[in-house]
Amino acid sequence: MPVLIHGGRTPVTATLRPFRPARVAAAAVAVGAALALSACGSGQIAQTATQVAAINGNGADQANIQLRNVHVLFPTGPEFRLEEGGRAELVFTAINTSATEADRLVSIETEDAAEVVVEGAPASGVEIAPQASVTGGVPAGQLTDPESEELSVTLEDLSDQVRPGLTVPATFVFENAGEVRVDVPVDAGPVTPRAE
Repeated sequence: MPVLIHGGRTPVTATLRPFRPARVAAAAVAVGAALALSACGSGQIAQTATQVAAINGNGADQANIQLRNVHVLFPTGPEFRLEEGGRAELVFTAINTSATEADRLVSIETEDAAEVVVEGAPASGVEIAPQASVTGGVPAGQLTDPESEELSVTLEDLSDQVRPGLTVPATFVFENAGEVRVDVPVDAGPVTPRAE
């Protein structure tokens, strides 16, 4: 039914159509679907934002030093034993991110070993050149960087807390970056024994 609407000087004719709930429902569904799909990427944390590399070890950053893949290696030979009084290898990579300034790894300390023996390092410590790295040990099943200086680090006379599944607090002391504390996980090894 036409209705006469007076808008200013010229009258306008409008036609009123009957209310159709099916069209309104379809429009509401379309708007709801659009909102639901647009919400897939919303939020402050994306699904992959907090993922980390599939490695055994822990890491820490301080000043220009980054410690990566720090862990106690599961014993690979008869001379190493993860038990009280035993010995184990400590694996890590220390990276100097400075573009101009070298740093020096002076010592590694832990309360869960009587001594930390670093072979292949001078008494004054290991210098890490700018944009270079130093590797302690060889991670199981991984290749080493041929440009990285490699050390052998052994934890001697272990405490009873050095067992697979636990962490060992360790402190890496650097000349410039200072002390960097890391909770070092103990590797569970490639094969876990099962009780039948």
